[in-house]
Amino acid sequence: MDTTVADPLVGQVLDGRYLVRSRVARGGMATVYEGHDTKLDRTVALKVMHGNLAGDEEFVRRFIGEAKHAAALSHPNVVAVYDQGTDKGYVFLAMEFVPGRTLRALLTERGRLGPREALQVMQPVLSALGAAHRAGLIHRDVKPENVLLTTDGQVKVADFGLARAETASKQTATGMIIGTVGYLAPEQVISGDADARTDVYAAGIMLFELLTGRQPYDGGTPLAVAYKHVNETVPLPSSVIQGLPPQLDALVASATNRDPARRPSDADHFHAAAGEVYRTLPPEVDTALAGVAPAPPPPPAPLPPAPPVGVTAADGSTQMFGAHAGGYAPPHAGTQTFGPHTMAIHREPPPPPPTMRDRLLRPPGLYGLIAAGLVVVLLIGGVVWFQTVGNKERVPTLAGMTEEQARVNAAKVGFKVKVGASRYDPRVPKDKVAEVQPTEGTEVKKGTLLTLILSKGKQPVGIPDVKGDTVDVATQKLQQLGLKVGNQVKLSSTTVPSGSVIKTRPAAGTQQSPDDPVTLVVSKGMQMPNLVNLKREAAAQKLANLGLTVQWQEQDPADGQQPNTVIGQNPQPNQTVARGQQVQVVVTKAKKKCDPLDFICQWQQRDHGNDQNGQPAVVPDVRGQPIVQAAQTLMDNGFQPQVAGGNAGDVVTGEDPPGNTPLPKGTVVKIWH
Repeated sequence: MDTTVADPLVGQVLDGRYLVRSRVARGGMATVYEGHDTKLDRTVALKVMHGNLAGDEEFVRRFIGEAKHAAALSHPNVVAVYDQGTDKGYVFLAMEFVPGRTLRALLTERGRLGPREALQVMQPVLSALGAAHRAGLIHRDVKPENVLLTTDGQVKVADFGLARAETASKQTATGMIIGTVGYLAPEQVISGDADARTDVYAAGIMLFELLTGRQPYDGGTPLAVAYKHVNETVPLPSSVIQGLPPQLDALVASATNRDPARRPSDADHFHAAAGEVYRTLPPEVDTALAGVAPAPPPPPAPLPPAPPVGVTAADGSTQMFGAHAGGYAPPHAGTQTFGPHTMAIHREPPPPPPTMRDRLLRPPGLYGLIAAGLVVVLLIGGVVWFQTVGNKERVPTLAGMTEEQARVNAAKVGFKVKVGASRYDPRVPKDKVAEVQPTEGTEVKKGTLLTLILSKGKQPVGIPDVKGDTVDVATQKLQQLGLKVGNQVKLSSTTVPSGSVIKTRPAAGTQQSPDDPVTLVVSKGMQMPNLVNLKREAAAQKLANLGLTVQWQEQDPADGQQPNTVIGQNPQPNQTVARGQQVQVVVTKAKKKCDPLDFICQWQQRDHGNDQNGQPAVVPDVRGQPIVQAAQTLMDNGFQPQVAGGNAGDVVTGEDPPGNTPLPKGTVVKIWH
C-alpha cells in the first residue's frame, strides 16, 4: 500500500456507495484503491482514471464502452468488472478485489517455472483470453503483470478491454503506451493492427518467459527489442534451458510465428494445444529440470543502419516508431509502477525537442549534408547486405528425423516446413525424413518453406503361400524375401496338422513392406467338440464329420435328464484329437416302444407333469369312443386305462368306475367292448 503521499480521495464515498479505503497502486492511466461496497457489504477494487484523462470526452466514452464489454465477461479466470460511474469529477470502475500477487512477482522470486507448472498457469490464462475472444474483446497487453495469483491458488487475468480504450485516446503526449515492448506482436509494431492472434503472440512470449526466466529479446533499447520482434524468429526455449521437451519448443514456435496466419487463430486453439502438450509431459519433468542452469543470453545485436520512422506529437516530441499512432514510444527517465489492476506504463514526458517547423527552417550546413549522405549510403548498404547475405541461411540437416523433430530443428534456424508426397526408401526407416527440398546445405532466404519427403520404408514384396508348412519352414521362406515374422495366432483346424501354418496375415500374394511384420496363423490341430446335451443322432453326425469313431455307453436317465441325450464324453471339450481316433460318449437310454394296446407301458413313459397321484378328478365318460381314443382320454385326465376286452378299433361299451365319478388321479379305470 502506498502511504508516502496523502491521497485526497481516501476516505471519500463515490457515487454514494463506494468507500475509498486505501491506495493500492498508481499506473499511467489510473490509480487503484481498495474500497468497500456499502450496498453489498463487500471489498472491491476501485480503478479511478487520472484527472487529465477524465477531461477527454472521447477517451471517457471509449473507456466506459470497453468497461461495459469487459463487465459482460463472466469467467472464473477473469477479474470481474462490477460497476462504472462518474462522481465529483472522477471516472471510476468498481472491480473484483483479488488478494494475492502478480505472476511477475512470482517470476522475480522463482526465476522460472518447470514445464508442467508453467502450463498449469498458462491454461487458465488462455481460458480467460478465449472467453474474451469469443466475446469480440482483445486484451492487447498480455504479460505477467496482468496475471494475478490469488492466495487460494486461482489464476485471474486483469484489465480486459481497457487497452482498446487507451488506443483511442488523444493523450499520446502524456507518455502512456499500449502494451509492453517485450510482448508486442510484429503486426502491432508495423501497422498497429491487433486481433486475437496478437494476444496469442503475447501469451506465447509469456510462456517462453515462464519456461526460461527471461524474455526472448534483450536489445539494449526498446527500439532494438521491437525491431527483433519484427525481423527475427523467437528462439526456442530449449536453447536457453537444455533438456526442455521438444513439444514445448513447437508450442512456443507456433504461438510466436511472425506471420499471424500461422499462429493459432485465437486463445481457445492455443489453449487446446497447450492442454495436449501438458498431457504428454512426464510427471517428473519439473524435478528433472529444476537444477538446469539457463544458457547465458546473447549480447545485444546492433540495430540495422535504418532510422526509425517517427510521428511527432502536438508538443513536437517524437512519441512512437513505425507507421501508426498506436506504436511503442521508447521510455524516458521516470517511474514505472505496476499494481494488481494496472496495465499502462507511466513515465515523465521528455523535454520538448525542436518542432518540425524549426527543423525545416534550420539550414542543414555542411556537416548536416555529409551526415545525411552517410545515412543514405549506410541505409542502402544495409538493405543490400540484408537482402543478399544477412537474410540467408543454410538448409539444416533433417534427414532421418521424425516429422516433429524436423519441424522443431527447422524452426530453430528460421524455416517453416510442409510435408510432401512420401516415397519408398530402403535406407530410411518408415515415417522418417528421407529428403528435404531445397537440398540440405543449400543457402536460401530465411523463412523459406521447406518440403519434407517422408519415407514409406522398404519397397513392398509379395507374401508367399506357406500354408501347411511348419513354423520354422514358413519363417525361413519369409526371411529369404526380407520379410519379418511377427506374432503367432493359434487356431483349431480339422484339415491342418497341429504346429503347421493355416495362413498368413496379410494373405499370401499380398504386397507387404519388409518394415511391417507378417503374422502366422498356426494350427492347434483338431479339437474335441462339446457334445453334452446334444441328442444322440446330432452328436453322432458331428463326430462322423471329424472322422472320429464312437464307443457309446447308455445309462438310465436320472431326474431331470432327457432320454436319448448325451450326458458325458471323453476326451473333454477342446482337447486335441486326431482323425480315426475312438472317443467315448455317454447317453441316456431312449424310451422303449410300447405296444399300441399296452396302455400301462404308455402310462409309465408319459410325462405327467403336475398330475400327481392322489389329486381329485372326475372320471370322464368314454363310452361310445374307440378303445385307443378312450384310453388316451383317460390318460389325459390323469387316470390309468386298463382294457378288459376288445380290439383297438372297437367301441367302448362299458367303464368301471363309471364316468362322472370323482376319484383320485392315478386310479385304474377299466374299459371293455
